[in-house]
Amino acid sequence: MRETHLEEPVEVVVVEDDGRTLKTLVRLLSSFSELRVVGSAVTGEAALQIVEALTPRLVLLDLELPGIDGIEVTRRIRAAHADVEVLILTSFDDETKVYQAIQAGAGGYLVKREAPRLLRQAIQDVLDGGTVIEPRLARRFWNFFQSAQGGAAEDATRSLLSEVERDILQMVARGLTNQEAGRVLKLDRRTVRTHLSHIYRKLGTSSRSEAVVRALQKGLIHL
Repeated sequence: MRETHLEEPVEVVVVEDDGRTLKTLVRLLSSFSELRVVGSAVTGEAALQIVEALTPRLVLLDLELPGIDGIEVTRRIRAAHADVEVLILTSFDDETKVYQAIQAGAGGYLVKREAPRLLRQAIQDVLDGGTVIEPRLARRFWNFFQSAQGGAAEDATRSLLSEVERDILQMVARGLTNQEAGRVLKLDRRTVRTHLSHIYRKLGTSSRSEAVVRALQKGLIHL
């Protein structure tokens, strides 16, 4: 018999206040061999408790929750556990919500109606270091972001990041994963991760999405 070596499934926590939707999501995620659902929650408070107890690799999170809302849950998770990725899955088709979620540290934002078609790839992209925004929302989000920033970016100092750091962050902003960015720049994935760690420290951020927003605000990268 040929011996096989399989990677451990990625541990996922699902946070959704609607019981029927929660069961559907758990069933869908459980059908993906690369994932393992280790817990679920129906409130923001319960979500924070279960993440603290289990420290999953990924949290699939609704925005509209009883008690603490999804934006604040995202912010607290990312502040306490920088290695835990958050992917927003919500009914809100609203670029302002995307903006708030990305600022809070979410690695991606999907609308529920697109979950069957896009969720599996979106999870993989977020885990690989990409930033995922539901395609129909992406253009509206960036237009909203640039409008909200006005001319503030003109005063930015480009010396804050090195050229290679700006190149990496530019690619992250366009949705490339760490591996894809490394392929373009002829760097291995570990080197890209090291550069991203330096970027986070320089910008005072803790995630790719936060770093992209901060760099855009400072005019260090452009879309």
